[in-house]
Amino acid sequence: MNEELDLFPGADSVRPTRRGIADESSPAAPLATRMRPRSLDEFVGQVHLVGPGRVLREMIERDELQSLIFWGPPGSGKTTLARIIAERTNAAFVPFSAVTEGVPRVRQIIAEADERLHKTGRRTILFCDEIHRFNRAQQDAFLPHVEAGTVILIGATTENPSFEVNSALLSRSRVLVLDQLDEADLRTICERALADGARGLGGLGLVVDDDALELLAYAADGDARGALAALEVAASMIGAGGHITRAVATEAIPRRYARYDKSGEEHYNLISALHKAVRGSDPDAALYWLARMLDGGEDPLYIARRLIRMATEDIGLADPRALSVAVAAKDAYHFLGSPEGELALAEAAVYLATAPKSNRVYEAFGRAKELARETPAEPTPLHVRNAPTRLMKELGYGAHYRYDHREPDAYAPQEYLPDSLTGRRFYEPSGRGFEAEIAKRLEVWAAKRRAAREREHRGS
Repeated sequence: MNEELDLFPGADSVRPTRRGIADESSPAAPLATRMRPRSLDEFVGQVHLVGPGRVLREMIERDELQSLIFWGPPGSGKTTLARIIAERTNAAFVPFSAVTEGVPRVRQIIAEADERLHKTGRRTILFCDEIHRFNRAQQDAFLPHVEAGTVILIGATTENPSFEVNSALLSRSRVLVLDQLDEADLRTICERALADGARGLGGLGLVVDDDALELLAYAADGDARGALAALEVAASMIGAGGHITRAVATEAIPRRYARYDKSGEEHYNLISALHKAVRGSDPDAALYWLARMLDGGEDPLYIARRLIRMATEDIGLADPRALSVAVAAKDAYHFLGSPEGELALAEAAVYLATAPKSNRVYEAFGRAKELARETPAEPTPLHVRNAPTRLMKELGYGAHYRYDHREPDAYAPQEYLPDSLTGRRFYEPSGRGFEAEIAKRLEVWAAKRRAAREREHRGS
């Protein structure tokens, strides 16, 4: 890639200018590029970072720069903030894309930054957009130069850096979380573009209805770039002096797609929301998160597997039918496919959400597994051992075992745990749903075992 780099020490930034691509000041640049804020005072949103006395503003105003990772959704201001930092601190700003460029370009940037630092004393901000696209080994290319102070790294990512950025790089950087812009922020950004005659649409004499602005702000889903792109399309549709109505805005807005990554953090966020809505007995929320996941392209059979897990973990024996419903939904989807089979998943989600809840089997099994690991050598009681040979019978295997079906009420009050664990309880029914009936049965059987032990004690 042939790039002409302005390395003049007094320049505000070092921006690669590719032939045929307009810069930010060009009228041919997109509206979102032309309206990019040039200072913190122009910046809209992220008050928790750039408001008076807040961490990033203080860092910039004191010129105490350190490597940063900006984590936030698209259009929340990550690139803009990096540029503003460079402008305010008189550091060279070198943008770099982890999508289109690789480690050789990093080495070139580092060499130029080292020369700039030693010849002029000027620092370099290396802005790595979509840093999560670099694998762990590639990210290691930054480490020695960040440690040495050759560059100040500002990485931008839409993905959770805990998953996507290696720990060594994270430990040398400060992670700042950017929030999705709210509708008021987006409306302010659109209004500024409409009023700005130099960089925006102010020279066109447009009339824009309030409800059109509201729709543009709402439909952008927190993305400033998306809001300005839709506004620009609306303006081009009606021309200078035109009137942007809600109908025009509707036509200018592209189809909205779910912001969802089947392997990223949002995948885990949404399945967690679905699971907790079911556990919390909220069928409406369960349907909403189910729809969000399906609309985002999640594998419906993955959702079916999670519904089965919910049936066993959070409902259990409070409603034994829940597991059957969840498994049937999985089979129905497998048989029908989308979209018809998705209704079976919805039916299961509603059933599970409205079923009585109990995690007592889940907890009991956990306690049983823990004790099994602690007591791996406890012998099986003789009376419950199998005795297929004469020798085993002579050794007492199976002796005094009572066959339950020959006992009154088909229950023989005898012990089945190892002697050292006699009386241990793992499962305690909740008393909700079917478990209330189970609790009654267990109490009857426990009373019979107590009576049997008393008779044995008296007999001895």
